[in-house]
Amino acid sequence: MKKTLVLLLFSAIFSACSTNDDNLLNNPNLINLNFRLQLNLDFPEYNDLQFPGNSFVTYNEGIRGVVVYNINNSQYTAFELSDPNHPPSNCSAMTVEGVVATCNCEDGNSYNIITGELLEGDGEYAMKPYRIERRGNTIEVYN
Repeated sequence: MKKTLVLLLFSAIFSACSTNDDNLLNNPNLINLNFRLQLNLDFPEYNDLQFPGNSFVTYNEGIRGVVVYNINNSQYTAFELSDPNHPPSNCSAMTVEGVVATCNCEDGNSYNIITGELLEGDGEYAMKPYRIERRGNTIEVYN
């Protein structure tokens, strides 16, 4: 009887802790690519990332590109630039202006590159985040 009660208690605890975020993380529109991008801040093309509020965009990594944003020199974000609410296509690569990434498809979804959240348009998915670490003057972005 005690074992059954303990099992029921653990089941209740674990089910209470589960969320529906699995749907947000397992986006059917975007595949999981393995890549590693190293940005040496000593190089001129990455110089803007040495200052908070600046970003760097590359269309050579990820599915349709990657944006890296410097929040405060110790916190950075990195997101996929393929609109998460469209299968990859010619128009799904997003362009970045300030802190907003905008899809080039007809619906014009726009996202915040600091949080990845959908700002305008239709869709259930936020931007796909990538892992990011800063070691000295090198920023490493990877999946």
